[in-house]
Amino acid sequence: MRLLTPAYLLRLWLRGRAEPLYRRFLRQRLGIYPAHEHPRPGWVWVHAVSLGETRAAAALIDALRRAQPGLRLLLSHSTATGREAGVELLRNGDAQVWLPFDTPGSVRRFLQHWQPGVGVLMETEIWPCLQAEATRRGLPMVLANARLSARSQRRGERLRALLHPAAQRLSLALAQTEADAERLRASGVPRVQVAGNLKFDMTVDAVLLARGQGWHEALGRPVILAAVTREGEEALLLKAWQSQSAALKAAGRPLLLIVPRHPQRFDEVAQAIGNAGLRLARRSQWADAPGPEALAADAWLGDSMREMALYYGLADVALLGGSFAPLGGQNLIEAAACGCPLLMGPHTFNFAQAAELAEAAGAARRQPDLAQALSAALHLCQQPDDAAAMRQRALAFAQGHRGAATRMAADILALEPAPLA
Repeated sequence: MRLLTPAYLLRLWLRGRAEPLYRRFLRQRLGIYPAHEHPRPGWVWVHAVSLGETRAAAALIDALRRAQPGLRLLLSHSTATGREAGVELLRNGDAQVWLPFDTPGSVRRFLQHWQPGVGVLMETEIWPCLQAEATRRGLPMVLANARLSARSQRRGERLRALLHPAAQRLSLALAQTEADAERLRASGVPRVQVAGNLKFDMTVDAVLLARGQGWHEALGRPVILAAVTREGEEALLLKAWQSQSAALKAAGRPLLLIVPRHPQRFDEVAQAIGNAGLRLARRSQWADAPGPEALAADAWLGDSMREMALYYGLADVALLGGSFAPLGGQNLIEAAACGCPLLMGPHTFNFAQAAELAEAAGAARRQPDLAQALSAALHLCQQPDDAAAMRQRALAFAQGHRGAATRMAADILALEPAPLA
């Protein structure tokens, strides 16, 4: 890691051309902070690597604050999208930093400077040097909302000499499911509890949801959403869209809405939509409401961040990105919480239990590939009663699995060795 540090710094600088935040506070990546800062010990430190983990951490942080008024939060991230979203979780007295590189010196300086009382890593993050230094200092470390797919477990075995000792040093893992718990125990974590999935506790932005529903009314035709798509999926979808012109006409000429997962791919996907012969409008081209040209377009590109509630509110049905290629799928819980009927592909191993429960509850349906998923979506657009029933089942499914945040907050604070304020 020490040898690779210059390469990592160069990579961050290059990424900063598109996302300038990567070029800010680079010294924090090395565990270096202004000399005049002397924070008091006892922080609750939460590390949320990127956007998805940060959004899940919001529910946990709220529960921690309810359980421990006066809590001082140290929030760290590894990506620009995570750090941008994390700003909204801060209160006076909190701090936000980059997670340092996993070298002994960087980690030592980070922990020595901030002196947290407990560390919480979200979902999948385990770092050997960080765990070793935390153990040396007697710092309890928790893996919260922990998940480990069978595929990730197999990959982890290749680095067993590094990851197994790091897993053994965790004080506690709060797993999403019993299957995750079993794999975490097999990977060396000594204490594992099943606590549920924090993403069920995420609060839907009611303003965005209502705005999306209003835009749907303005369009006056169905909307099919490809939600959080990954590389390669858009091409397959556009090919299927072009081949089903008769079905599209029968379904009322629906709007195709594509929301890529990664912002650096927005322009690439926009070009692909244009190359497919579709009239395109980009979300970034208007503020509060689409104009006449956007309303008449064949496809919209959701090139904005933190507006998924708007897109789910806008859609009649959503196709789950990442599930039609062997990528493990994306978070389907937000779609359910917004009451959006969902069609997912065969690959949902990153959210296996949530996908199975959603399918069993009738909140989601599984399709073998994107072409058949599009056919099913077009059919659903012509069956409003069926779509309405799916919408109600989705809302009930999301509501019925809440409560993980309160359970996790209690377990985390029970490990806290020192007062928080």
